[in-house]
Amino acid sequence: MTNKLKITFLLGIFIMIFSSNMMNAQLKQGDLVDGIAAVIGDEIVLESDVIEQMNYGKQQGAANTDKCEFLENLISNKLLVYEAKKDTLIENRSAAIKEQANAKYRQMLSQFPDEKTMLAAYKFRNAYELKNAIEKIDTDQYYGQAKYQRVTDKADVTPNEVTDFYNMYKTQLPQVKDEVTLAQIMIYPSLTEAHKQDLINRLKKIKQDIIGGETFESQARIYSEDEGSAANGGLYKNINKGQMVKPFEAAALNLQENEISDPVESEFGFHIIQLVKRSGKVYDARHILLKAVPTDDEIKTAKAKLDSIRGLIMDGKITFKDAAFKFSDDKRTKFNAGIIPGADGSDKIERESIPGTISYELAGLNKGDITTAFEDEENKRKQIKIIKVEDVIPSHQITLETDFSRIKQMALNKKKSEMVEKFVNSKLPTTFISIDKRYDSCNFKSNWKKQSMSK
Repeated sequence: MTNKLKITFLLGIFIMIFSSNMMNAQLKQGDLVDGIAAVIGDEIVLESDVIEQMNYGKQQGAANTDKCEFLENLISNKLLVYEAKKDTLIENRSAAIKEQANAKYRQMLSQFPDEKTMLAAYKFRNAYELKNAIEKIDTDQYYGQAKYQRVTDKADVTPNEVTDFYNMYKTQLPQVKDEVTLAQIMIYPSLTEAHKQDLINRLKKIKQDIIGGETFESQARIYSEDEGSAANGGLYKNINKGQMVKPFEAAALNLQENEISDPVESEFGFHIIQLVKRSGKVYDARHILLKAVPTDDEIKTAKAKLDSIRGLIMDGKITFKDAAFKFSDDKRTKFNAGIIPGADGSDKIERESIPGTISYELAGLNKGDITTAFEDEENKRKQIKIIKVEDVIPSHQITLETDFSRIKQMALNKKKSEMVEKFVNSKLPTTFISIDKRYDSCNFKSNWKKQSMSK
């Protein structure tokens, strides 16, 4: 597709966390260490940001690797971030983002034997630098997305506009690869009562040890199976009401400060929770989690249950749609006949993008076939699934007859792009913009140079 169809605001593509540090490790004498490519308001685009975006584009197969174009995309993104931070209708989430960055840092740390090894692997000198890098990415992502949604909130396209879009660009639209439409029924293996009681008893013993003089923090570091908080003594700070799963939040908010709950069951396992402090709808809490990891026998029982459901479907005693609604634990799909959404939000999935475990189970199946129950894993949690092949779509050229919803999304994306571009241009006269003289030869789409005070 030509540049005319590219979305100016590259939503979802953000600077890789570790780019400038890894680049600096490979510098030769006389190379530019880094530098400011552009300033937009009080937001900065580094030269290393531009290089990293170019590298990312190449990895994604982008045909155009014009440095000027990548800089302009980054400048547009930064202008949205700058405007979002001034928008009083966009919630300031600085505290939550900082805590989220700390949680991500702790989760990363759990994958390494120690902090020194992790920092060396990512080419950071200390924890402060790495946390700041993570926080910067998350901040830009939050504010950029929030402003993008505010600007494009009312975007829509009519059927006539979709047709006009197709007629204008049909010779440039890509070939559709082999696709399938899949529906699933997914259940989590249930723990036996004896298994649940064992986890509860272990947590009760830990609670008694804390009451007896051990600190909650030390016990969390030793026993908690929550990778995001264990290394920090089980602590989560600045939790907004509604952020945690309901059983956790209900238990936490029924406690007095420093009080410890009895064992609480959630979808992740069993917890004991300590309320650290509460201020309005925001609170800090510690917890110790013992995950609900099913045994081999519990997994076999879940497989047998799903195979029994599959038998009812095959015998015509219940439809797959009704079975998904009645039995599936997947809230994303159970209310939509079990249909698994594709990357573009449609019901079509490229075959080559299907994960290996599922692809193996689908091998040799045709339209209408259903797999037997098999084991899968998502976010380190065991799942049992059956999957139905609802449709098979061979590779083809896009047409209105076969791909109307896909073309509609393309037309909508183009309209959103135009709305963002219009918004950006409206802010140019009142926004301080400085672009480094290295980019003097660039021919930007928007009139950045007129506003720029070149260095």
